[in-house]
Formats: sequence, C-alpha cells, structure tokens
Amino acid sequence: MSTAADTTAVTNLIARYAELVDAGDFAGVGALFAEGEFIGGGGSIRGSADVERMFQRMVIRYDDGTPRTHHVTTNIAIEFGDPANTATSRAYFTVFQALPDLPLQAIATGRYRDRFHRRDGQWRFAERHVTMHLTGDLSRHLRR
Repeated sequence: MSTAADTTAVTNLIARYAELVDAGDFAGVGALFAEGEFIGGGGSIRGSADVERMFQRMVIRYDDGTPRTHHVTTNIAIEFGDPANTATSRAYFTVFQALPDLPLQAIATGRYRDRFHRRDGQWRFAERHVTMHLTGDLSRHLRR
C-alpha cells in the first residue's frame, strides 16, 4: 500500500528531472536513469552514461551552462502497483525558452509516461517515455 510520502517522493523525482534539465546538469539527469531507460523520438537508451551523453549531444547549452529553458510538468497522475515497490505515472509537460534575442515562448509540449521502482527505500526511474505533441521553434534548444 502506498503512502502520502510515496506520492510525494515520486512527484519530487518527476520535478527533479525538470530542474536538472533546466540547470544544464546532464550528469544529474543521467544519474536519475542509473537503473532506468529513457525512450524518446530518437529511440531507447539505458543507464546514466548513455542518458548523459544523449543530452550533451542533443541539447544546446549557453554561456551560463543552461539550455535557457523552463520545464513545467502538470496533470501528474500516479498509480502505485502490486507489488507495492512499483508505480506508474503520466503527466503533461510544456517547455518554455527565452534568450536575449528570442522572447519567452513555449517551444514544446508533450507527455511523460513513467515507470518507477523503489529500492532500498528510494524511488527511482525504471522508464521514462517522452512523446512530443506540439512543437514550436526548437532550433535554439535541440541540435538536429
């Protein structure tokens, strides 16, 4: 049986991903997937080093070390599984970006579908599946 603390821990993990991406801390993002798989438009990768490498290759960072983005995650729905050390979630995301010569704007929206497992009392990503639904100008965010 899940508790409010489990719900908070999973929600915080979802938020941590957004914080790390926006900070340009791709090693930190990779660490979230030490035991997990990241699935997106470019395919599937597993493990810290490969996830970190993918973000470094794909996401543009600016002089301040960040991608100058702000990820907003909403409509988070978490369901705990049986056994009690598993959970799934689904959520929407919106990515905003602003640069000195680019006004603040939404550049992407989509959905996260996540699986989690709890090991040694800690919730961890088992899988994150990212689906983009709407895109704007990604030319200053992603390398092609």
